[in-house]
Amino acid sequence: MHAVILGAGLMGRLLAHALAQQGHRVEVHEARGPDATGSAARVAAAMLAPLAESAITELPVVRMGQYGLGRWPELLATLAQPVFFQQNGTLVVWHRQDAAEARRLGQQLQQNQQQLPTLAAPLPLDAAGMGAQEAGLAGRFSQGLLLPGEGQLDNRQLLQALLDSLQAQGVALHWHSHRTPADFEPGRAGQPDWLIDCRGLGARPQWAGLRGVRGEVLRLHAPDVTLTRPVRLVHPRYPIYIAPKPDHVFVVGATEIETDDLSPASVRSTLELLSAAYSVHPGFGEARLLEVGVQARPTLPDNLPALRQLGPRTLQVNGLYRHGFLIAPALLDATLALLHGEPAQLAQGWGLPIHTD
Repeated sequence: MHAVILGAGLMGRLLAHALAQQGHRVEVHEARGPDATGSAARVAAAMLAPLAESAITELPVVRMGQYGLGRWPELLATLAQPVFFQQNGTLVVWHRQDAAEARRLGQQLQQNQQQLPTLAAPLPLDAAGMGAQEAGLAGRFSQGLLLPGEGQLDNRQLLQALLDSLQAQGVALHWHSHRTPADFEPGRAGQPDWLIDCRGLGARPQWAGLRGVRGEVLRLHAPDVTLTRPVRLVHPRYPIYIAPKPDHVFVVGATEIETDDLSPASVRSTLELLSAAYSVHPGFGEARLLEVGVQARPTLPDNLPALRQLGPRTLQVNGLYRHGFLIAPALLDATLALLHGEPAQLAQGWGLPIHTD
């Protein structure tokens, strides 16, 4: 097979890597450079938390996320470069004034877990249990929830490791190459056998309804803070997460704004994220602000991902929204099955729609 992939973000790199491993000839066209600065995947926490995300998304995403959580170690094992990955669960905490919201969240997570009993049930923690699970937060919270088995990885290490793999496998990488599906005629002589469009928001002219949802994410270096798993702070307006990465780097985020504006983050949103992090651990008061990242996530009208066939040999993968790393392995395997003419049982089992144009 000769496959051309448009877009070198998370999905584009994963698909190119998988197809090259299978021995296919692969080309990638990316409108920007190799550092993935135009990709939503670069500005992300890369948390793999299906039960935590069930509070704000639909069951298809949760099913795909549960599949992805088990699939990521297999995918990472195919890369020559190491990528930080952990599966220590997610810790949910709250301040006393937000106890009512925390009770509502706990009930919702319990109900969602009962619909998908293969997910581990949330475990209530008292003050002693909190200290036992997360020594860095001992004495700071009297209650919490542990969501066992959830995980995370390092998004930037992964993007770089995939790039290194593509280069080592001889994949033809065309940087600063702004191409669209109209530039190719898959299946004709001298043309690729398949065209896979993974351009995210770049595909808006070919996919009506695709929109950008802005996210603002901080990266902090806090040597005085040690967390062994992602922490989610219950907040009356939006869920705030703190994801610890290697070398005392922390990714802090929460904001979702219905716009694809990529101007710098506002003072207000930056202060809110910093204040939330400080309220979880005072060691963040001495942290160094490494980066305030802004990116627009590609989102379809129902906030769910989808595959779409633009003709018999052109496939689009889009709508990953805020769940990119969580659901990417499921979208990868569903796409590979379609490329190889296999039944769409995986996608149907997750409730992943496959549109035809």
